[in-house]
Amino acid sequence: MFEDLKDRRVLVTGSTAGIGLEVARAFLAAGAKVVLHGSRSPSQAESLLSELSAPGRVFYLQADVRETAQCEALVKQAVEAMGGLDVLVNNAGGLGGRQGLEGIDDDFFDNVIGLNIRSVVMVTRFAIEPLRASARQSGQSSSVITTGSIAGREGGGLGACLYGGSKAMVHNLHRNWVKEFTKDSIRFNTVAPGTIDTAFHADKSDALKQTIAGSIAMGRFGECQEMAPTYLYLASHAASGYVTGQVIDVNGGQMCP
Repeated sequence: MFEDLKDRRVLVTGSTAGIGLEVARAFLAAGAKVVLHGSRSPSQAESLLSELSAPGRVFYLQADVRETAQCEALVKQAVEAMGGLDVLVNNAGGLGGRQGLEGIDDDFFDNVIGLNIRSVVMVTRFAIEPLRASARQSGQSSSVITTGSIAGREGGGLGACLYGGSKAMVHNLHRNWVKEFTKDSIRFNTVAPGTIDTAFHADKSDALKQTIAGSIAMGRFGECQEMAPTYLYLASHAASGYVTGQVIDVNGGQMCP
């Protein structure tokens, strides 16, 4: 399955743990070249690269994607490492902490928006030209896939208004970019996870987790590896070459838009 992903060049931001890491694993298993990205130093990432066991096909780059200059450097270095870029997965992001409206100050605001909006906008901005070149040279569409959230649909939990709002903006950014870049054979799609068993929910009590699980049709949190095939589908020109501007919900029936 997804044979056309072999030798495709993929950058996955925020990919040293959780959903991003499982997405990177799945691309490597499909034969792609993958640049992992995170905040840890290259020396700290050595054991992870060794564990992935894909010499010559897996690379690691450190960058703070809340900073525009580092977004630009990340894309440039990824292109240099792989010899081009065919698929961008914007997975970096996060809650940034919980804060009610009346407690939001400039630092909190800037951090959450930097994590979830600046990172997507600026990494995508600098990736457009290599993605455009890939489509022109290969005759296949390039793909941008961004991790949204069920919170972008329903607003998020208490203290997560900025997170939920930022994910809604991510969903809408792609709709606009479809209008701008479809002529360049670049597709934009969003994967919106529901409640997935990641560190994102580490601050919740067991009782609250049980309550949330009870609100999901499948009766449980999702697992990171269950997310990865959707990203591969959206990256594959053969499988989804006519799919763009969509939000694909993977949430166990927690919400059915």
